[in-house]
Amino acid sequence: MPAPDRPPRAPPTPDPAPAGFLRALGAVFSAFLGIRKKAAGEHDAVTIKPLHVIIAGVLGAALLVVVLVVLVKIVTR
Repeated sequence: MPAPDRPPRAPPTPDPAPAGFLRALGAVFSAFLGIRKKAAGEHDAVTIKPLHVIIAGVLGAALLVVVLVVLVKIVTR
């Protein structure tokens, strides 16, 4: 009895390399601005470590606060 024709198996896809901290910073800052593409977000979700995202988010929030305080001081001077 002949074997049924099966399509060949696709080779397993390798896991993507983990992203560095600078990639996490870029992802967080582009998310702050709302200019993220879906494909980039999905790729970053797989490659960026959660700790890097947390640290980048805290740094981004601190930078935003500092910029706002400086702007308020300049305007009210």
